[in-house]
Amino acid sequence: MLSVARAEHASGAIGQRVLGLVAQIREDWEIHQRDWTQPGFRALAIHRFGHWIQSEAGHGLVRGPVRRVLQRLHLMMFRYARNRYGIELHPATAIGQRVRFVHQSGIVISPKAVIGDDCLIRQNVTIGGPSEERWHEAPILGRRVHVGSGAVLIGAITIGDGARIGPNAVVMTDVPAFASVFVVSPRVMAIRHGEPATTMPRFSRSGSE
Repeated sequence: MLSVARAEHASGAIGQRVLGLVAQIREDWEIHQRDWTQPGFRALAIHRFGHWIQSEAGHGLVRGPVRRVLQRLHLMMFRYARNRYGIELHPATAIGQRVRFVHQSGIVISPKAVIGDDCLIRQNVTIGGPSEERWHEAPILGRRVHVGSGAVLIGAITIGDGARIGPNAVVMTDVPAFASVFVVSPRVMAIRHGEPATTMPRFSRSGSE
């Protein structure tokens, strides 16, 4: 009787955690405009699944052959999202609620990074360690942080709540809450007067005009 009671308790605990996973993915779906075809939502849903497997394994609720099958399934889904959408979210990465990935391609986030609630991340963003030897030194993003396209956040830094990281910014130091970080605006170095060229220059196979 005791073994039956334990089995029922474990089954009920797994059921509650499965419902929690489903609720979290539904919340992600809503923040991604209720569009299940968005690559950001798909990659995030796969990450939630992988993170759930790791956390459940830590609680001892998913073990043995079931755990190995789920891990293999997640690995296939992870590789699909990485290779098809260009979004690499390691299952160990801590990602908060209502995080939105606006566009796809070139998004790489370290397994040691922490992404707070309500953050927004655009395309071609790297959040990770400064080198292979220091890969474990990853940024911590607070809540409601917006990261622009092409931004690079590296090292053991903290981005405060509500901060804005502009496009193509390279951030290697802490950013205070509600601060904005932008690169220097481009400058026009010279103005060419006269008629614009009507034809493109032609090049030979050797590369000269």
